[in-house]
Amino acid sequence: MSFLIAMAGKGGTGKTTLAGLAVRYLIEHGKKPVLAVDADANSNFNEVLGVTVETTVGQAREEVKKGGGRVDMTKDQLVEFRINQCLVESTGFDLICMGQPEGAGCYCAANHLITYYMDVLSKNYPYIVMDNEAGMEHLSRLTTKDVDLLLIVSDPSFRGVQAARRVFEVAKSLKIVVGQAALIINRLTNGIPPRSQQEIDSWGLPLAGTVPEDPLVAEFDGLGRPTIELPPDSVSIKAMNQIFDRLIISA
Repeated sequence: MSFLIAMAGKGGTGKTTLAGLAVRYLIEHGKKPVLAVDADANSNFNEVLGVTVETTVGQAREEVKKGGGRVDMTKDQLVEFRINQCLVESTGFDLICMGQPEGAGCYCAANHLITYYMDVLSKNYPYIVMDNEAGMEHLSRLTTKDVDLLLIVSDPSFRGVQAARRVFEVAKSLKIVVGQAALIINRLTNGIPPRSQQEIDSWGLPLAGTVPEDPLVAEFDGLGRPTIELPPDSVSIKAMNQIFDRLIISA
């Protein structure tokens, strides 16, 4: 079975960037091919990974609903065919994106499809890295049901840490099998503020490590360069490699 790494946390914490660095780490350590899953309807995982997405799961479902397809296939066969077309192949990894919903505020059908086909596709990938949407919606809909490693990403602020705590508590309250959960503090400048550290200590989630504020990430974003291509001496790469040396190699 695949080893599933799920990234969670509120928006703006840099979790998609860290998800990309997780994909890079796995490839560099020979744990490939990796299936990268963008479970955020506001998809931008592909930009971090430097690939172009032509079709999302949501778009594929809409095409089937509107009657577009082949007469020699059943509806289920057509959906599976379209889902396979959504896979973007790259060196060492493939990417699949959930994309936009079929109706205002409704993500359930596309969400269900990406969960189902993750089970199907996982047979071909030793590792899956799933970048989830901000907040807790993916957990409340049970998209992320069987997780080997749940990484909750926060900035150093007290409110950020509180939001991370709520994500963790929702995960515990639902029928989600989590092998290991850990917190990552991203964009650290002058250490973790005392109040934030007290909050972290109070709820028992292990702190996997911290990632310093990295000016190269902002530079790459500004230039439209995928952050998976950060140089190996960047502070983000060094910090995430140390974190994954502990979490992945020992798993």
